[in-house]
Amino acid sequence: MKTGARALGLAESYVGEAGRSTLAGAVVRADRVVDDFRFSACTIGGTDATETAIDCWDALDRPDVRYVLVAGVALAWYNVLDLDQLHDATDRPVLAVSFEASGGLEDAIREAFDGDAATARLAAYRALPERRAVDVDDDTVYVRSVGCDDPARVVRAFTPEGGRPEPLRVAREAARAADRYRRNPEA
Repeated sequence: MKTGARALGLAESYVGEAGRSTLAGAVVRADRVVDDFRFSACTIGGTDATETAIDCWDALDRPDVRYVLVAGVALAWYNVLDLDQLHDATDRPVLAVSFEASGGLEDAIREAFDGDAATARLAAYRALPERRAVDVDDDTVYVRSVGCDDPARVVRAFTPEGGRPEPLRVAREAARAADRYRRNPEA
């Protein structure tokens, strides 16, 4: 992959105060150069994560971005992403990357929600593509992808060291910084 290839990394941070979680979008090149940021917020325990991610994409207006990477599939307390909808809206390959082995989220969703809220989240979760392990250096990440023929190649190209792709690492740090500022703008 060329060093100038760009990916949008989307990651969230929640400090537990306002019922909203900060979503940061970071455009990062494969050679680690950071090009742009956008911020938005989605509802804790809501169903608006996909729309919020699409809003970040639209606000960036960056046709040079080739991939969309998302940190996980259940942002902001089981606000489950629709990766197909995100792919359709961006017309880019979408890769959701998680960093721990897991038996899945179905039991946790059932414990956290009842009735229609649980049913909707379980349906969204079950509609996601299968998760596949990808070895990156000495680490393993787990990737779900839509519209990408070789997700392992993309993840490795944007992971210069360690096990976290750089667009996701930068987006996570940006979301955390935005939350810290929101909590205490005078600091």
